[in-house]
Amino acid sequence: MGFSRTTTLLGGLFSCLCLTAGYAQAPDSISSGSQWTQYRGNLAGTGFSPLEQINQGNVSNLQGAWSYSLLATALNTDENPRAPNSQATPIVVDGVMYLPAADRVIALDPVSGAELWTHRVTESTASRRGVSYWPGDSSSRPRILYTAGRRLVALDAATGELSSEFGESGEIDMQIPYNSVAMVFENTVVVGANTPRGAAGGIGNARAFDARNGEKVWEFESVPQPGSLGHDTWEGDSWQGRLGANAWPFYFTVDEQRGVIYLPLASPIPFGYGGDRAGNNLFSNSLVAVDIRSGEYRWHFQTIHHDLWDHDPPAPPALFDIDKDGVSIPALGVTTKSGYLYLLNRETGEPVFDIEELPMPASDVPGEETSPTQPIPRNPPALARVSFNASDLVTADDTSAEHAAACSELLANSGEIINQGPFTPWAYRPNGVGDRTTLLFPGLTGGPNWGGVSFDPKTKYAFVFSGDIGSFGWVEESEVGAEYPMQRRGPRPGNFQVNIDGMQLPCQKPPWGTLSAIDTSTGNIAWQQAVGLSDVLPQDKQATGRPGRAAALITAGDLLFIAATDDNRLRALDTATGRQLWETSLPKRGNANPMTYLGADGNQYVVISATDTLEAFRLP
Repeated sequence: MGFSRTTTLLGGLFSCLCLTAGYAQAPDSISSGSQWTQYRGNLAGTGFSPLEQINQGNVSNLQGAWSYSLLATALNTDENPRAPNSQATPIVVDGVMYLPAADRVIALDPVSGAELWTHRVTESTASRRGVSYWPGDSSSRPRILYTAGRRLVALDAATGELSSEFGESGEIDMQIPYNSVAMVFENTVVVGANTPRGAAGGIGNARAFDARNGEKVWEFESVPQPGSLGHDTWEGDSWQGRLGANAWPFYFTVDEQRGVIYLPLASPIPFGYGGDRAGNNLFSNSLVAVDIRSGEYRWHFQTIHHDLWDHDPPAPPALFDIDKDGVSIPALGVTTKSGYLYLLNRETGEPVFDIEELPMPASDVPGEETSPTQPIPRNPPALARVSFNASDLVTADDTSAEHAAACSELLANSGEIINQGPFTPWAYRPNGVGDRTTLLFPGLTGGPNWGGVSFDPKTKYAFVFSGDIGSFGWVEESEVGAEYPMQRRGPRPGNFQVNIDGMQLPCQKPPWGTLSAIDTSTGNIAWQQAVGLSDVLPQDKQATGRPGRAAALITAGDLLFIAATDDNRLRALDTATGRQLWETSLPKRGNANPMTYLGADGNQYVVISATDTLEAFRLP
C-alpha cells in the first residue's frame, strides 16, 4: 500500500485551518446543509438537501463545472488496469470531497475537482461505492474510513496517510468481506457482510468496531443461535453454518435520537431451493432494529417468509415522520426487490398502514415447503410489476414490429410459462425433463434495488425507483454428490428481454423503469413517471422508462435529480408532479446516487458518478 500527495495551496489551507485547531469536528453541526457528510446525505438516509440555489426557475441553466477521471492512474502497475465501474456517492466535509476511484481513495477540491491528496490502494480494491468520515476526538484527528475486501482502513482526513492508532498500522481484518460504506455514529463504525457461496470468512453478521482503535464492539447474529429469538424458524440444524441473511447494503441508516441502526438482511444461501431449511428462516429477508452502541436486538419485520427468489430488502430504510390522522408517527420506509414499500413505525416495527398476510401459491418441488402466506402492504400497492399474462406481451403498437416479433419468438421458445402472480414458486422439472418454466416478476434483479428510498419533507412524499425485467427459471434434481438435492436452473441469457440494435428491451409492455412518489400521510401513490429512453425505438415510442438500481436526490429547490437508468442521462424532475424540467447526457451510465453541496465559491453543485468519471454541475 502506497501514499502520494498532490501539493496545492488549497490543500495546505485545508490542513491548517480545518484540522489542526482541535481535532473533534461534528460533521452534521458544521453547517446547515451545505455539506454531504453521509452516503445518503444524513444519518436518516433521506437523500434530501436543504439547498435551494438550484430550483425550478433556473435548473434548465445547469451546466458542467468539472469532471474527474476515476480510472486507474499511470502509476498502477497491473497489466490489466482495473476499471472503476463506479457506484460511488462522494461525501463533502469541511470543504473537501472524499471518494474511491479504481486504484485509490482521493480527496478533491469540490469547487475545481483538483486532487488534494491520493491514497493508493495496492492490496485488493477499495469499495467502489464510497467512504465514510469520523470527526475525531480530543486525542485523534478526523479520519476517512474505507473497506477493501476483508480490510477496514482508516486514513488521516487531512493527509490521506494511514491512521496508525487504528487497528494494526491503520487497518483491521474484518474477517468477513464487506464491499460497501461503513456507517459511522459517534465512535462506532458498523459494517455489513458480503458472503456469496464459497466466500471466505464465514457467516454474514453485521459487526461494529471502535472508530478510535479498531477494537470489536459487537456482532449481531443474523441467523439466530440456539436459545435466541427466531432460532425455531429454522428446522433441525438448518441454521448451522448458514450463509446469506447478510447485511450487504451500500450503506446503513441510524435514528440518532434513539440510537438505533437498521439492518436490512438478505436471503439465505442458496435462495432458489429451501427444502433443507423449512420454516420462515429469521432474520433473513428482514429489517432488524439494533441498538447501535451495544448491538442489542430491538425489533424485526420480515418482508418475505422462507425466501426462494433472492428478493431481499436491498437498501436500509429512509427515516422520516408520517402525519397520519393528525398524529405524527416516527416512521421509516423500506423497499424490497419483490416490488413493495413497507411503511413502519421505526420505534416498534408495527405497520403504519395495513399489511396483510395473503395466501400464496405452493411449490410442487419435492421437499419444498413454501410459506402459505406473505406480507403484502395494502398501501402503497406494488411499485413494480408482480405478475404476467399473455395480454402483457409487448406489441408492435407499444414499441416496434421488430421488438414485438423477437419477444413473441422468445416466449414461444421458452416452454410452458408459469406465472401465478406475486411470489410464484419456481417450476419443477423432474429429473430435468420437460419445459415448465417460471417467468418471475420482478425478476432476479428486483424491482427497487440498492438505491433506497428518498424523502421530501415539504411534500411528505417518499420516492422509489423500480425497474421491471422478468427472469426465467425452474428447479430440478442436482448432480450426484451435490450439496443440495435440488437446484434452481435457468436459460442463458435468463431474462425476459431481447437485444435490438445493441440495447436490451424487456418483452412486457412498458414502462420498464418507473419512479413512484408515495404520499406518506395516506400511503397512496401521488404520481408515477417512466424514467429513461429506449433510443433504438421510433422517436414517438422511446419514452419507455429504462431499468436501473440507483435512487434520487431531493432538494429544497423542489427538485428531484436521478441518473440510475442505462440511457446515460441525468435528469431533474418536479417533486410535486414528476414533470421533467432538465436533462443532460453523461459520458457513460450514472449507476449511482447523485449528491449536492454548497462550494466555497457560493455555488451549489450537483455531482454524479458516471461509470468512470465524476461529473459536477452548477449554474453559470
